[in-house]
Amino acid sequence: MGFSKDNLKGFVLAVLSSVFIGASFIIKKKGLRRAAAASGVRAGYGGYSYLLEPLWWLGLITMVAGEIANFIAYAFAPAILVTPLGALSIIISIVLAHFILKERLHWLGVLGCVMCISGSVIIVIHAPQEHPITNVLEIWSMATQPAFMLYVGSVIVLVFILVFHFVPRCGHTNVLVFTGICSLMGSLSVMSVKALGTALKLTFEGKNQLIYPETWFFMLVVTTCVITQMNYLNKALDTFNTAVVSPIYYVMFTTLAIIASVIMFKDWDDQSGGAIISEICGFIVVLSGTILLHSTKEFERSTSFRGSYMPGSPSLSTRLCSGNGDLVKNEEDDESLSDEISLRRQEL
Repeated sequence: MGFSKDNLKGFVLAVLSSVFIGASFIIKKKGLRRAAAASGVRAGYGGYSYLLEPLWWLGLITMVAGEIANFIAYAFAPAILVTPLGALSIIISIVLAHFILKERLHWLGVLGCVMCISGSVIIVIHAPQEHPITNVLEIWSMATQPAFMLYVGSVIVLVFILVFHFVPRCGHTNVLVFTGICSLMGSLSVMSVKALGTALKLTFEGKNQLIYPETWFFMLVVTTCVITQMNYLNKALDTFNTAVVSPIYYVMFTTLAIIASVIMFKDWDDQSGGAIISEICGFIVVLSGTILLHSTKEFERSTSFRGSYMPGSPSLSTRLCSGNGDLVKNEEDDESLSDEISLRRQEL
């Protein structure tokens, strides 16, 4: 299909959103480190001292700006186009982490960035056109269809299991727990943002959608999902390396958001088999790039002990579950926190 005018608007807004959100990861991480250095209690272990840290608020404002741009993008373009462009925020956050947080980026990481961009270009070229929507009741009908209701029910059950069973047991040693909660809730927030954004777009065009209770319900869902995402994303960023959290969060979030969009908005119904296959291939390329970025960081950790060889080193999956992988991270964080404490003392 051709690249429509609305798709172009959505594309530009999604790119701007990625720039702001990618930078916000780094700013918030700096704020979390400074807050932990000042209070001695990290956000990942229940500390909320970051709420008094101006740098964290700056990161939050930057993220909000990015989310607003993303919100508007969903009103113009389908989720299957907007969501994968989040790969750009990963690239920005990792490059900034390399220079600002001193989290080194291996040359394989550069290849991963190129793969993310290439996959995003493929998806953009073959993105589907938006189905015309005249009022919010049409979206409500899509949201209450049995297939999507089954998806929503599954997401809610999984979130409760992760929060009440896995978080107390391995939330601080397995990066998939916090990011899993963020991603599951994120897929619902994307659908609600899409619905709310469309409703507001129609309202500004002269077709008032605020008179429908469905519009306000979507707003409530967006608020609930975003607050939950922010809470657990803070915990993930404070507990694990930024270059690990960002790509894993992106892979899980994007996959679930696209699945939800295909179920609810039926994005692929009017597309040819070739276009769908191209989009899937582009998405696989993006996923491969993010996985490569993740693997690169793990490789750098394993070789960071002054080039020494550690026999019998456990695999990545073993370290994620057992907590051995967190040992290296804690040592790195201790060094960073020591530097922050010194800086705070000099400021005082």
